[in-house]
Amino acid sequence: MGGCMNEIPEMSIDELTVQAQALLQKVMQDQEKIKNFALELELTKQRQAESDQRFNILLEEVRYLIRGNQGEKS
Repeated sequence: MGGCMNEIPEMSIDELTVQAQALLQKVMQDQEKIKNFALELELTKQRQAESDQRFNILLEEVRYLIRGNQGEKS
């Protein structure tokens, strides 16, 4: 079946070694990218939590001021 489309080409041990090393290098690069992305995501989550906290403080201050102004009108 020399004309079969699903036939796997034969490779020498050296060619397989080169392919395996290239794949390993690609996997290592991808793992580094994933690690960097995870760190970036964690920093983003931390900044978002800090931003949410600041927002909630400001919201409480605004509510306090509104309550104070409503009390003066009564």
